[in-house]
Amino acid sequence: MEIANPIYDVVFKYLMEDDKVAKLFLSAVTGLHIVSLDLLPQELSVHPDAKTRPIVTALNLSIYRLDFSARIREADGSERIILIEIQKSKFTNESIRFRKYLGKQYMNENFFQWITEATGRKYKSGTPILPIYILGEKIGGSEGIPVINVDRCIRDRYTREIIEQRNPFIESLFHQGIIINIPALSQKRRDELELLLSIFDQANRQENHHIMNVKEMDFPEKFRPIIRRLQAAIQEKEIQDIMTVEDDFLSELNEYENRIAEATKQKEEAQRKQEEAQRKQEEERKQKEEAQRKQEEAQRKQEEAIKLLLGLGVSKEDIAQKLGISLKELEGLDRPE
Repeated sequence: MEIANPIYDVVFKYLMEDDKVAKLFLSAVTGLHIVSLDLLPQELSVHPDAKTRPIVTALNLSIYRLDFSARIREADGSERIILIEIQKSKFTNESIRFRKYLGKQYMNENFFQWITEATGRKYKSGTPILPIYILGEKIGGSEGIPVINVDRCIRDRYTREIIEQRNPFIESLFHQGIIINIPALSQKRRDELELLLSIFDQANRQENHHIMNVKEMDFPEKFRPIIRRLQAAIQEKEIQDIMTVEDDFLSELNEYENRIAEATKQKEEAQRKQEEAQRKQEEERKQKEEAQRKQEEAQRKQEEAIKLLLGLGVSKEDIAQKLGISLKELEGLDRPE
């Protein structure tokens, strides 16, 4: 079966715009029972313009984001709202951009919930955030791990006991995280989640990187709507066009980053050479000063020796002959100080 490659932003967006599919995908990734999802407004759009060259509008170039407000049901039947933030990038050198965006989410005053205490007092608290990072490059130290869970562990410092009770204050300030390590997906299929995430395995793509080959029967029945949604994406001409735009954009971005890297390298090399020249200049200066100091020290010792010899009654002629100096150099040395 041919499906559209979800590593492309436009395909992933198409996949997640289907409410049923989005709930299915996010429930599998997060392990949460998601009751409902609301897709929040986006900051990035990629679309072709018939009159001009394809347009790419992005707040942070190589990162694509989707944010959901999710109502989840706990094991005890209670429900709560969390934000699920998906950040997808083909690169791993985006941590500063990831961090900035996460900070913006914390600062967004619209993301809050009302908390009612047992006393009846109500107050606003930040909505918990669960970030999911989908990365297209290997993660150092975790090359063979398809999914990395970063867990929040709350402990009593003294006893080291884990505090199980949920607290809105802690949840609004500290978060868990999930990293999907795409390059590692071709190595392991140990459970249903890793089977599902194999839709990102780039080893399955055709010569045309927009299309991937998978076997629908390899996926559990409950995940088949996801596969069929990706199959439907191939039929959308606009999606095909935008995938081409993404290819061009990333090619230009890579070229731009390579130029920046080369310019940075040249600048660093020029800086290194300048610093090396300054170091040599400083070393020469120090050597010159040391030679001057030694010369002055030798001169001082010579003068002291001459004065000592003169004081012992040795004639100037004998001193000049023994020291290999002229009588003129002895002038003034025999004068009392």
